[in-house]
Amino acid sequence: MNRREALSSVALLLGGSIIGAEMFLSGCKNPATDAVAFTPEDITLLDEIAETILPKTDTPGAKEAKVGAFMTVIVRDCYKPEEAKVFIAGLKKLEEESKKKNNKGFIESSAEERKALLTALDAEQKAFQEKKKPEELPHYFRMMKELTIWGFFTSEVGATKVLRYVAVPGKYETIDYKKGDRAWAT
Repeated sequence: MNRREALSSVALLLGGSIIGAEMFLSGCKNPATDAVAFTPEDITLLDEIAETILPKTDTPGAKEAKVGAFMTVIVRDCYKPEEAKVFIAGLKKLEEESKKKNNKGFIESSAEERKALLTALDAEQKAFQEKKKPEELPHYFRMMKELTIWGFFTSEVGATKVLRYVAVPGKYETIDYKKGDRAWAT
């Protein structure tokens, strides 16, 4: 069983209740691996976007959960090539919008400027969603927002420090997957 099959099985076991489950229910059959290349700067930018969506308060924020790296894996391994292109083009568009509105890049912008920009993009994606035809690709900010929530609440940080977590049957462990290993049932 490969990683995509294992993730698909997990999504089915959860009843498709995770955000983005449709990708796993389809088995990530159209990976964009060859069409996608993220730089370390892209991951940093995605971490900052995610942190603006789910900031650190008295609980950890999205940056602590390394949501930016999570997003790149899902986009590369599970998104269809055309969806990945929308996501990557959206990342560039977000940065351009920040420069246009704030006269500086997203990372250099203040917390208030970041929040205002993402609030405007959220309103834009909601309006797009209302008029979207079924065959149209999703808005890039919707993808970013869903991946942020999904990545955060399925991370160790999100699951153990933000959500209520009861270790059944044992403690939370991160176990490296090696090609050829069988998937975990628990």
